[in-house]
Amino acid sequence: MSPACSLLSPHAPRRILPLLLPLRLSSSAVSAPALAMPRRDGTDVSYSSSSSAAAEIAEPVRKMTLASQAPPAGAGPGSEPRPAQLWVPRGYTTSAGDGPGVASASTSTSARVTEERDGVSTEKLSRLFKSAPGFEVDNSTFTEAQIRATFYPKFENEKSDQETRTRMIEMVSHGLANLEVTLKHSGSLFMYAGHHGGAYAKNSFGNVYTAVGVFVLGRLFREAWGKEAPKMQAEFNDFLEKNRVSISMELVTAVLGDHGQRPKDDYAVVTSVTELGNGKPKFYSTPDVIAFCRKWRLPTNHVWLFSTRKSATSFFAAYDAICEEGTATPVCKALDEIADIAVPGSKDHVEVQGEILEGLVARIVPRQSSGQMEEVLKNFPQAPLDGGDSDLGPSLREICAANRSDEKQQIKSLLENVGASMCPDHSDWFGNGGLDAQSRNADKSVVTKFLQAHPADYATKKLQEMIRLMKQRHFSAAFKCYWNYHKIDSLSNDNLYYKMVIHVHNDSVFRRYQQEMRRNQGLWPLYRGFFVDVNLFKANNKKAAELAKDGDALLKNINGALDSNSSAVDGLADEDSNLMVKLKFLTYKLRTFLIRNGLSTLFKDGPTAYRAYYLRQMKNWGTSANKQRELSKMLDEWAVYFRRKYGNKPLSSSTYLSEAEPFLEQYAKRSPANQALIGAAGNLVQTENFLAVLDAERDEEGDLWADHGAAPSSPVSTSVDVVPKTEGLIVFFPGIPGCAKSALCKEILNTPGGLGDDRPLHNLMGDLIKGRYWQKVADERRKKPARITLADKNAPNEEVWKQIEDMCGSTKAAAVPVVPDSEGTDSNPFSLDALAVFMFRVLQRVNHPGNLDKASPNAGYVLLMFYHLYDGKSRREFENELYERFGSLVKMPLLKPDRAPLPGAVKAILDEGISLFRMHQSRHGRAEPSKGSYAKEWAQWEQRLRVTLFGNADHLNSIQVPFDYAVKEVLEQLKTIAKGDLKTPDTGKRKFGNIMFAAVRLTPPDILGLLHKVVEKDTAVNSFLNKIRLEDNLKKAHVTLAHKQGHGVAAVASYGIHQHQEVPVSFSALYYTDKMAALEAQLGAVNDEQINSRNEWPHATLWTAPGVAAKEANVLPQLASEGKAERVPIDPPITISGVVDFY
Repeated sequence: MSPACSLLSPHAPRRILPLLLPLRLSSSAVSAPALAMPRRDGTDVSYSSSSSAAAEIAEPVRKMTLASQAPPAGAGPGSEPRPAQLWVPRGYTTSAGDGPGVASASTSTSARVTEERDGVSTEKLSRLFKSAPGFEVDNSTFTEAQIRATFYPKFENEKSDQETRTRMIEMVSHGLANLEVTLKHSGSLFMYAGHHGGAYAKNSFGNVYTAVGVFVLGRLFREAWGKEAPKMQAEFNDFLEKNRVSISMELVTAVLGDHGQRPKDDYAVVTSVTELGNGKPKFYSTPDVIAFCRKWRLPTNHVWLFSTRKSATSFFAAYDAICEEGTATPVCKALDEIADIAVPGSKDHVEVQGEILEGLVARIVPRQSSGQMEEVLKNFPQAPLDGGDSDLGPSLREICAANRSDEKQQIKSLLENVGASMCPDHSDWFGNGGLDAQSRNADKSVVTKFLQAHPADYATKKLQEMIRLMKQRHFSAAFKCYWNYHKIDSLSNDNLYYKMVIHVHNDSVFRRYQQEMRRNQGLWPLYRGFFVDVNLFKANNKKAAELAKDGDALLKNINGALDSNSSAVDGLADEDSNLMVKLKFLTYKLRTFLIRNGLSTLFKDGPTAYRAYYLRQMKNWGTSANKQRELSKMLDEWAVYFRRKYGNKPLSSSTYLSEAEPFLEQYAKRSPANQALIGAAGNLVQTENFLAVLDAERDEEGDLWADHGAAPSSPVSTSVDVVPKTEGLIVFFPGIPGCAKSALCKEILNTPGGLGDDRPLHNLMGDLIKGRYWQKVADERRKKPARITLADKNAPNEEVWKQIEDMCGSTKAAAVPVVPDSEGTDSNPFSLDALAVFMFRVLQRVNHPGNLDKASPNAGYVLLMFYHLYDGKSRREFENELYERFGSLVKMPLLKPDRAPLPGAVKAILDEGISLFRMHQSRHGRAEPSKGSYAKEWAQWEQRLRVTLFGNADHLNSIQVPFDYAVKEVLEQLKTIAKGDLKTPDTGKRKFGNIMFAAVRLTPPDILGLLHKVVEKDTAVNSFLNKIRLEDNLKKAHVTLAHKQGHGVAAVASYGIHQHQEVPVSFSALYYTDKMAALEAQLGAVNDEQINSRNEWPHATLWTAPGVAAKEANVLPQLASEGKAERVPIDPPITISGVVDFY
């Protein structure tokens, strides 16, 4: 029975249905093959990797290509039947026909192909390339698209990190899933699909990044196989080609620029294996990835599985205990102790990368993954490295050092050194024949033609659907097409081959696309690292008719078979199957986010702006107050060091560790506390002589610009937002014209007593100030920094927010954003209802000082322009960023919650305006509407907008809250902030804290009540307690369970399962001296599980004299036995309740 069939079986327990979904972020991970698993009813279910029934329906469609395009016989993975083997995923064993001669066969085949290609005249290819733009799409035009390489979809939880963690623990506790944790190596994404399939970086191919990846992969084969490496490289390439498999790796090298630490060695770790032969990518489960890698002797990652509530809660507690100082050795040690299954990586992070660890990735996987992992470890032992002692040839660093002339020379040398058995074809890097790599760029019309042509199979239809939607939604992504040089010998005027790179420019696109998938569950996921082979071809009339007819019928069948069940396949209806959380360590973020990413701010804006930058980052992360103080001291010193040495000369972020690492090393040597803060320093790898020649406009993963400043999942607060009376306050308005900010400012100015204190109010109306408004605000604030400034101007973007932050720092002020309250849309913080109200208000204005009123011919356009300044941010992201930057947020009521829906005519006119605006912006940028090619359309739309809005005036008036109510609400919030009584709302994001110990928290009133019973019988105790004034001095008390330094991280984390649960604590004796006092404790049970303290003497310290540390109370029993302390028995023992918690 196939996995798909077993899911539908009436015997399959329904509650595990989501867990048989993909094991990674995608919903289509390859299930474990040929493993017999017992059912609850005692029968066995055999899980295999055979295709589902739906895939069988799709198979005829996949074959709907011209006969001339059919693959050669025997090329597919199913060319010969293979016997089932325990835990061998489909295609693990090589074809029966492959043998020792495969390497030479591959070489001869490559030579023959090269010879044939050389026979294709450069002139002919040049003519074909030039004529390709004239390729016309008609009824006989078809297209076939196949994904060639891809990585997991980028998935983000709808819940906060804390909610996600809680849900993960619940699922593990109820036996619904396991928690899987892997190391996050600090490198670049590299994908490989065979020497013909291609080598790819995150968003590019045919450059030094992919050449380095191919070289490192080839060298890994040499290390693993020794003399057999050429043969195994050829077999591996053959396997990937025949089975249409791609592998993804984390490529970690010292030649491609700095991350958190320069690796000691250049290496790669396999992170995913993907089958691409049947349309939608199928990602191997982690056990299958390990089996695959051990078959081919490729490096695997460190993996931990947590299958019980205790181990899962202990994992998160361990991370919380070590997140601010964790490095590779203690982190791996702690997780090895806690996990139910620990699989060491074949590359030791400390040996090849170093101690600085980027982070961990935790995700939900099916419950049966534990059994599958045990089977894999039993049947696929780690093979020895046959090439460990042999000469592997020049290293990556040696080759780069010897070829520093230019990028092409480095690429050429790398590919030649890796050998023909690994990379016989260099056309992706250097072109074909007389055509260089630059000529591979195809014209921009290819994408349009691809969308217009008939799809030849189901996969093509789904890819067309994806690209069409992204273009319609104006997602920030590029669809770049290049000639496929691997298909040069098959090119003709009616048969064109391309490679398409789907390049997502901004992470927000993944979030928005994910929302589209929730609405349309038949959509395929948007993958990271997305490369597609595209074939545009003409079919003769008969064949075209057959393809069109068969295609329509089969696509309908497939839609019914697959898309109707897409919620089960994609896992999107069940968010639990995609739960994942990334957990990074402060020692890594210190180097990358605080030092490297802060270089431009430090260089351009100086130390003051840099300090504001790093403090904001640490606040966003929720860094503990103690660590913030320690890091601030260190980073201020770094800023002085950097500026003194470099002055106005910028330091390249790709080599920043050349300066940062020696500084950190010297700083760490000063004290153990500094060493813990830095994590690890020293042993700097010098890269200046072998750094790859990189294009300055590409990032470390190809050609993707870094997407900085992505907001965390939810706002965080670490303290009450107090505005001292000696400081000023800036009230500003991230809104849209018509949001009533000027009217609100006028009401605030006219309010007796202002905001409730004696600071003067000052209003600056933007429409009355000529020139640079925010510079004027800054100038006025410098004159009187303690006053409250009402910045009466729309502040719609991050550039303005940054100016306000700088103003806060330079004039010693806090800032409070006031925003109209609105539900927002998927991609904008303001709903269409709000936009309609704003437009309606503006069009009722008369004689507006900014000339934006009913007399303005372009009023609707102006509001759409402001509306689109917020485009790409959901309401949650918008509010999060404001919270994180300014620590508070005031919401101005706007719309009634029980309002009627927006009338269809109003919604239609707004949708039309938004579409028109996007077309205008795409063609004319910021040009006025009257000066573009849509001038006529704009004029007509503006007139119809007025008619529509005034025709629905009753509705638009009825949905607004009364203005006086809105003013009252805003005033109350502002007064509360000014007094310092408002806490920033906490929407569930976990607050980072460096957990030091686990304890049972006790309440002082309970302790004092207990002691009152003791003093009734003992006057000496009464005199002692009165002397030390215990009632006044006892503010908190606890019984320590385990301390990180004394008992280890795992010991502290083991109490995570009981966090926030009550436990009975019995006290049997009071010990005291003139320097300290403590109660002897015996702990009870939680849910029938006894709670034991790791301390030899469990106790609650009540008091210590000045200068005496609380830990000194541990010696009280010994002092009592020596007659140096008093022991007062409590008989019978008195029991109170405490709560297990972390400190």
